[in-house]
Amino acid sequence: MRDLALGIDVGTSGVRVAALAADGTVVAKAATAMPAPRRSDGLVRQRPAIWRAAIAEVVGRLGGTIDLACVRAVATAATSGTILGLDAADRPIGDALMYNDASGARFAPAIDAVAPGETAARGAMSGLARALFLQFARHPVRLVHQADWLNGLLTGEPGISDESHALKTGYDPVIRRWPDWIAATGLAIDLLPRVVPCGAVLGEAAGAFARELGLAEDTLVVAGCTDGCASFLATGASRPGDAVSSLGSTLTVKILSDGPVFAPEMGIYSHRIGDLWLAGGASNAGGAAIAAIFSPVDLQRLEAALRPSEDTGQDFYPLVGRGERFPVSDPALAARLTPRPEDDVRYLQGLYEGLARIEAAGYAALATAGAARPLRLFAVGGGTKSAAFQAIRARLVGLPTVPAAHGDAAVGVARLALRHL
Repeated sequence: MRDLALGIDVGTSGVRVAALAADGTVVAKAATAMPAPRRSDGLVRQRPAIWRAAIAEVVGRLGGTIDLACVRAVATAATSGTILGLDAADRPIGDALMYNDASGARFAPAIDAVAPGETAARGAMSGLARALFLQFARHPVRLVHQADWLNGLLTGEPGISDESHALKTGYDPVIRRWPDWIAATGLAIDLLPRVVPCGAVLGEAAGAFARELGLAEDTLVVAGCTDGCASFLATGASRPGDAVSSLGSTLTVKILSDGPVFAPEMGIYSHRIGDLWLAGGASNAGGAAIAAIFSPVDLQRLEAALRPSEDTGQDFYPLVGRGERFPVSDPALAARLTPRPEDDVRYLQGLYEGLARIEAAGYAALATAGAARPLRLFAVGGGTKSAAFQAIRARLVGLPTVPAAHGDAAVGVARLALRHL
């Protein structure tokens, strides 16, 4: 086995890796769970060391299947808007602020006063708002995103980001640089990382962490993209109107459009990946809220009794905590999980319907903002395992689901690395 591309996906609840042969065939995959981020009064935080340890564990498992010395290029996908501060020795200062952390809410007015309407950095839960919080609360020497820090461990050269992970911190993918207005928010621009296109080579795997993983020193480290974009790339979606819903701990919807679409008041933004524009948004609603109520055993038992063609008439909004990003941007939005029916079957179906309505509202919001209407709908993530949920989605979203070539973000981001074999 020779010339493999490795994709690493660091999600909310775990890390997944995939190895692709030069022809794009998936030759091996592995996964491991991580402790959930800590939550308290709108704060959602996680120790970066958890990511590092999980990657080491899962790549070690992969090494039992393939020869890691055959990996010629590696790329990483991570959560969008997760950010941390580094000290002078490039060590994390405290916990990372996760993509749904509201620590920076008090800086939102300063951002809104100077930021153009089309930027993804507006709003109380933007990456830029969290960056401002970190600047004044922890006095970092450098600000980096989750994937930036991990890539720095691999190359030994921290401080480089990509056009996807940097988007919610204010990077402008149209002019392809950090815009001048960021300084007017009070953020020191020199704290921000240098940004390169997704798929660009960041360097070789010369860092101590790369050696720990067993990667060859001449392995190329390639700039990846956010986990939602990586899931899109994995599906086989390829033309305007192709849409992908990622149904995991949270719900992400994206659609391929001819040009960028921005509507931050609805949580809509566009990622640039090469010549493609992925317009979409990420909700805080998703499977995590349902998993907090029903165990996997409960779900298996209850789903057989669901009636997907019959609407329950309930109006649930399944969030784990307070705050929503898309299809509305509202850091104060509360979950709607009550009144709980006595019948658990009816309750579960109502939660599924609530999630499907959020998905439908997301595509409607995208169309209102100027994106293409979905012509083909791909679905990826754990939610696709439920036939009942898929039927509910088809009824409420109004489109059948096209089978995805792959569903793992690790496969999608590996395709960016694959270009360099």
